[in-house]
Amino acid sequence: MSRVFVAGVGAVSPAGWNVAALRGALDQGEPLPTEPIARPGQGSTRRQSGLTFPCLPTEPIAHPVQEKPFQARPVPDPATRPAFLAHPRLRRTSPITHYAAAAALESVAGLRANQPGRRLNSPSPNPLPEERAGSPRAEVRSLGLVVCLQSGCVNYSCRFFDEMLKDPATASPLLFPETVFAAPASHLATLLEDVSLAYTLVGDPASFLQGVALGAQWLAEKRVDACLIVGSEETNWIIADALWHLDRPAVIASGGGALCLCSDPEMSVGVELMAITDPQTYSVRNSRWQAAQAMRGQLGKSSPGELLCDGLGASPRTDAAELAAWRDWTGPRVSPKRILGEGLMAAAAWQCVAACDAVASRRFTAANVSLVGSNQQAIGARFARADSSDSSFSVDGSSGNIQP
Repeated sequence: MSRVFVAGVGAVSPAGWNVAALRGALDQGEPLPTEPIARPGQGSTRRQSGLTFPCLPTEPIAHPVQEKPFQARPVPDPATRPAFLAHPRLRRTSPITHYAAAAALESVAGLRANQPGRRLNSPSPNPLPEERAGSPRAEVRSLGLVVCLQSGCVNYSCRFFDEMLKDPATASPLLFPETVFAAPASHLATLLEDVSLAYTLVGDPASFLQGVALGAQWLAEKRVDACLIVGSEETNWIIADALWHLDRPAVIASGGGALCLCSDPEMSVGVELMAITDPQTYSVRNSRWQAAQAMRGQLGKSSPGELLCDGLGASPRTDAAELAAWRDWTGPRVSPKRILGEGLMAAAAWQCVAACDAVASRRFTAANVSLVGSNQQAIGARFARADSSDSSFSVDGSSGNIQP
């Protein structure tokens, strides 16, 4: 059997640039304020190959329903410019990489604090209790990295195609590499320096726990000493427009979250990954409701003192399957999306970070994470205090998930 521990967590959210800000917003329990995102209008002329062509007069056509700008919960500007932005690889990057980098560095700060010679070894600004106590940290020689995305680098893609449409002759081809899904993982691996294995997962928000399962498998196979799982998203009017068509009550949000996993209990912040359910994929034979029920059943019965970090938002239709799956839950629960907004993959990461932070701070003995994805799968996880008992779960090398 291979035990998996949490060595650190990190978060960037509409509440701020660290886990403490996320914790404060969730404890307060009030939805954060929103800001409008306007759809850019079209000009009266268009350019092609340096020439200007006049267009015929236009008249506005009112949208039958959506007449106001889209609402969003963006990440606030940091109090000071993050030092990592001075890295040459991050000079041209977009917010999705900035959020991923900030969350990742916060989650590994405890590991790097006791490793001299590392360039990025600044201590965490909001250490967990075990970090404050000065717990020993084993040396990490190889780090795994799994970056999970849903929408990806939309801002750079918009910039690339906008330049192409305005004037292909002067459009910068250097923008193109930043539009692909692998760009954030590439930048982050360079920033962290000791990444020996990197992967990018693209899917619905439930894919974040697939990334956690993959990291646990790498640890079990001893391919890495620690593994970083990051989920990040950025805000753009295109994403807000698409979300409005699929889930109108939802408010788009941006940010990132990260978990650092390890197999050495000395590196842990006092949290152990106890279980990850099988991915319950949606199909004509397995509806979203059935998948959510199956996920809930695999997590089993809870004990007093456990927390539920669910994925409920502001949409009764979208939330119906998850509400039904957890209708018998009577313990404490927190719904980060109701407070922070629909952060897509970032929101899934926030749920896991909130669960681990609640256990690490000893407010709860265990925390369950429920992810009922938008269009692919439902999957859940349980985190518990590392000193509660020996884990009875092992890593299944065939699927990468942790099984009872």
